[in-house]
Amino acid sequence: MEPKIGIKDQGLSKPLSRWVIVLASVGILATVVASRYSLQMVSERPPEPVPSPSTTPAIRAVTALGRLEPEGEVIQLAAPTTFQAPRVAQLLVKEGDKVGANQLIAIMENRDRLQADLERAKAEVKVSRANLEKVKAGAKSGTIAAQEAKIKRLEAEYRGQKEALQTRIDRLQTQLQETQQEKDATVRRLEAQLRNVQADFQRYDQLERDGAIAISELDSRRLNVETAQESVSEAIANRSQTISTLREQLKEAIVNRNQTLAVVEAQINEAKATLEEIKEVRLVDIRQAEAELEMAMAQVKQAEAELKFAYVHSPLDSQILKINTYPGETVDQENGIVELGQTDQMMVVAEVYESDISKVKLGQKVTIISESKAFE
Repeated sequence: MEPKIGIKDQGLSKPLSRWVIVLASVGILATVVASRYSLQMVSERPPEPVPSPSTTPAIRAVTALGRLEPEGEVIQLAAPTTFQAPRVAQLLVKEGDKVGANQLIAIMENRDRLQADLERAKAEVKVSRANLEKVKAGAKSGTIAAQEAKIKRLEAEYRGQKEALQTRIDRLQTQLQETQQEKDATVRRLEAQLRNVQADFQRYDQLERDGAIAISELDSRRLNVETAQESVSEAIANRSQTISTLREQLKEAIVNRNQTLAVVEAQINEAKATLEEIKEVRLVDIRQAEAELEMAMAQVKQAEAELKFAYVHSPLDSQILKINTYPGETVDQENGIVELGQTDQMMVVAEVYESDISKVKLGQKVTIISESKAFE
């Protein structure tokens, strides 16, 4: 039998009761890729005589639905996704376009944000590099001079505070010494007066016993003794209180001097340590700055890699077979943005009913017929 195949426009569904036969067809134009066809297969043998009415007529042809596909794999091209599917911002091709390898097909909506991330990462590299150079160079001469001036100011303050506080201490010590002497002299003078009036009282006491004087005279002398005793007691108490107060003031002045000078001295030591730290270029600081620069450069590489995901390129020389996602739409996760394939070599996929598959043999010639009469 010599088979002939008639092709009609038909859907791409494949019923379970059909068998699929793939037939190669070389040189068919890519413009007919989107067409769908039916195939009609006929026998190679010449027509047999018409059988008698009682004989089952011979099968002359097998008809099957079919479609044209690129001989190679059909590629469903999509942009890499992260947490959510991106949207298409620009689509640079249309169905039927020929595209070259690495040709830009589409631009994703997140392109501008990823570009901004890259620019920010590059700016961080500049900042980190400048910081590294700053660390290696050490402190500025002006910073060192300012710190040295601060140390000199604190040292001058220390000397001034020490002198002023010591002067107060010396004054209190002198005052204490002079007051002690003054109060001691007062007590001694009053004690002498007490002794005099006591002696006078004893003499008048004897005279009163002898009847030489009146009792009133003795009472007067007794009063003088009591008054002198009170004066001595008051002088001793006043001396104790005054000396105690001055000693307490002197003690407080010494404590205040020590505390004040200790604070200023600590400030001087801290300023000197800061000066040494400013002058020193530590290896650990350099290594830290270098690590920060390396991290910033790594972020640039990551941002560049992520930005590439915003551009969708064709992996090979091919033709756009179908567009599945248009600008403003979320990328079709199942079918991608576009479907493309190499259409220089096409093949026909025939879907033969299971009941007819036994009538089709390997190597048998077929005729492919387009319903639109584009080819036969």
